[in-house]
Amino acid sequence: MSNHVWGLFTRPNREWQAIRRTERGGPLQFVPTLILAAIPAVSAFIGTTQVGWKLGSGTAVKLTESSALPLTLLSYLAMLAGVVAMGYFIHWMARTYHANPSRSQCIRFAAFTATPLFIGGLAALYPSLWLGMLVGTAAISYTVYLLYAGLPTFMGIHPDEGFLFSSSVLAVGLVVLVAMMATSVIIWGMGIGPEYIR
Repeated sequence: MSNHVWGLFTRPNREWQAIRRTERGGPLQFVPTLILAAIPAVSAFIGTTQVGWKLGSGTAVKLTESSALPLTLLSYLAMLAGVVAMGYFIHWMARTYHANPSRSQCIRFAAFTATPLFIGGLAALYPSLWLGMLVGTAAISYTVYLLYAGLPTFMGIHPDEGFLFSSSVLAVGLVVLVAMMATSVIIWGMGIGPEYIR
């Protein structure tokens, strides 16, 4: 997968063709996704517990490790659930466009598309609003590019159909994101929130 990750940043169109030709089986094919999805969660844990962030010119605010750990685990599981949900949706929607990928191929496509978001999570090592916005905007923009450029190639469909398919996937992705945010608010309301150190 590391070769594919590098290729998605240097030559995305050819890399999508290579990913499409690579047929893998078994649960080990998802190990790289499990590792990549851990980058934002682990980075946020380190950044919020060891570095902290400043509000104005005051002292750095940090989270206790005991409160940050369950939040880290929940965010990691949410990322994996988001990738799987998007993969299932792509698989379901593929029938509309007469494409016939397997469910695991669709989950792999969703994982590869989310790679810029996973790698952009390294910015959480230094919690800063401006750094997070800058890196997050770049990661989201490149993820959307990978989606629109890669879906027609990966599914073997016409680019016009690929545009409609990609737009549907993007819309569902936004719904999944809002659902995850709403779930985090509910969980915080149940008492699994952060504890701050000032």
